[in-house]
Amino acid sequence: MVAVNLPTDVLRTFLAVIDLGSFTKAGQLLGRTQPAISLQIRKLEELVGKTLMDTSGRNITLTREGESLARYSRQLLAMNDEIVARLHHKESIGNLRVGLPNDYAVAFFQTALANYSKLHPETEMSIQCDTSEQLLPMFERDELDIVVAMFDGDPPAGLIYTWAERPIWVAGGDFAAGNKPAVPIAAHPEGCHYRDRMIRSLDQIGKPWRITFCSPSINGLQLAVQSGFGVTALTRRTLLRGMRVLTDRDGFPPLPDIHVGMFFKNTGASTAALLLVNHIMQSLYDSGLSDFVRLERLGSMSAST
Repeated sequence: MVAVNLPTDVLRTFLAVIDLGSFTKAGQLLGRTQPAISLQIRKLEELVGKTLMDTSGRNITLTREGESLARYSRQLLAMNDEIVARLHHKESIGNLRVGLPNDYAVAFFQTALANYSKLHPETEMSIQCDTSEQLLPMFERDELDIVVAMFDGDPPAGLIYTWAERPIWVAGGDFAAGNKPAVPIAAHPEGCHYRDRMIRSLDQIGKPWRITFCSPSINGLQLAVQSGFGVTALTRRTLLRGMRVLTDRDGFPPLPDIHVGMFFKNTGASTAALLLVNHIMQSLYDSGLSDFVRLERLGSMSAST
């Protein structure tokens, strides 16, 4: 079988059309005519033997194969551009706007960003912590350059890496589940992926529950659990001393995995952004934590929840 090589310039055109939502805008960015952009997309479809885009409506939509290729393309181009940047000794000067979810491993990512800053003091960073539901629209509006966020179902545009985290039920050391008529839950506000999974799991086994503590901060939930206000769902990354894990034996069913992704637009990306994306992913690889159940650097994502 003859190997098929995908030209990086064609992949850049493909991502530019996706990121800008227009063949014409992609052409203006890349210095090509709209027919030339269309020709490159057709060439790419011929190379992979699949239809990648549906342009029959007002907006450009990706087919399933197009979504998969977009993720691969972002990863490959990020690696390609980092290699070139390092070999050419390009400076990582720039101001990066990074979005982190305040309900997921904030401390871990803050440490990763702090380590990057030590390696690249010439890079300035502005960090926005919010819920995934707020961060992703900000990313779509180009208000953030790199975002780590949780999602369910089909991933939003710009996904470059994805992995799964397995949440666990936790409680204070002296919590007694059998003494409660309804499970007291400490949770983030409505819309939180952890909250949804806790409620859904308890409803499925007919176990009554009530929200006894609500906070947008993961630190607030950790303190609430330690103080005995209720149980919550965390990952082993955010488990603190004095907490204990609740299992089926305690009457708490396993919780479904949470899908997490890093979102990044290659189009117009700076050297600093490319280096930071790969630094964060290397930090995740090096973490070696047991709840980090699947990291897909060059692979497709399972949509199961």
